Amino acid sequence: MYDFCISGGGMIGAATALGLRQQGYQVAVIEASRPKPLADSDGPDLRVSALSMASVELLSELGAWQHLPAGRVRQYDSLSVWEEPGVRTDFTAAMADMDKLGYFVENRLLQLACLKALTQCDNRASDSDNMPGWFDSTITSLTQHNEYCQLTLADGSTLQSRWVIGADGPNSKVRGLAGIGTTGWQYGQHALGITVETEQRLADWTWQEFHPSGPRAFLPMYDNFGSFVWYDSPANINALSKLDNQRLQQAITDAFPDHAGAFKVLNKAAFPLTRMHAQQYVTGRVILVGDAAHTINPLAGQGVNIGFRDVAALLTQCQRAGDLNSPAFEQALQRAYARPRRRDNLAMMSAMDGFYLLFSNNLPPVKWVRNRLLGLAQTMTLARRQILKYAMGMHQWKF
Repeated sequence: MYDFCISGGGMIGAATALGLRQQGYQVAVIEASRPKPLADSDGPDLRVSALSMASVELLSELGAWQHLPAGRVRQYDSLSVWEEPGVRTDFTAAMADMDKLGYFVENRLLQLACLKALTQCDNRASDSDNMPGWFDSTITSLTQHNEYCQLTLADGSTLQSRWVIGADGPNSKVRGLAGIGTTGWQYGQHALGITVETEQRLADWTWQEFHPSGPRAFLPMYDNFGSFVWYDSPANINALSKLDNQRLQQAITDAFPDHAGAFKVLNKAAFPLTRMHAQQYVTGRVILVGDAAHTINPLAGQGVNIGFRDVAALLTQCQRAGDLNSPAFEQALQRAYARPRRRDNLAMMSAMDGFYLLFSNNLPPVKWVRNRLLGLAQTMTLARRQILKYAMGMHQWKF
């Protein structure tokens, strides 16, 4: 009998498993696809996350951050947004009395770092191929009983666990098997992530330029690598994704400001933009975290960060738990995890939707208003500081 079975061993699931294992719980992780180990010859991955300092603090406390290869992590200390040249808002680390705003890190490396720390929780485990409680499979059925859940895996094996945590992404099998409904929609834009190599190393600065067709952004990565993100209609993104690297390079040069200097395209991938919110984060013996509970417009890179906030809030309640089967623990999960996290995540999702609606049209009155707002925000240091602290998650809990 496990205390917790976690479906999904990605960044959020692995971090959750790590924290629970460190608290002394018996934990199983069910994940069919393990990340490929990092090789010296590996170039930059396409999937990159912007980590807030609150997320970095959590990963450091869990002992995972220390396993990231230092040469693949890129800090940034300033962020700018604008629509027209000369009308922009800048955010700097100094505004929050910090020396950096956060880091850009490849998703696979974050996952590998969490798994490395997880193996060190058990002296018998020397690597992720010999990790106790790891199942290379998927869940096919879930039956809830009064004090435990019965799981059947794709390989035919069965597990029993006091609680099941769905950390298995936006198409969560756990969420579906638990009968948890969702609300949401697909946005009218898709995005194209484009990994590039620049001729010179760039400043620790990330920026985003707004257009009615969608924003265009640049994220610096390690060494001379970076990532352009191009938001546009599904048809335009589909057409751009079919260009060869040379023609795509020219399209970027024509459409983006030249702050990145000379570059060459290495890789690209398109993805749709969706909003999804689970109607419940906890029901019966099932708990949802991360993208299994919510997906958000990626305008401000908050998706993974609110996922790590879920992890921190859940670990806080598990740290305080006595009997996992007690009504008090179930009540605490609802009162101090499910309700506040759902409320806070809904607020962040709504804020991102507000920005999306404000900048996704070209009506002259709306354009005038948003440019006045950007210009006004640049003069309001206190307001920018408060926005920055909220985005960085600086008002955090401890577990």
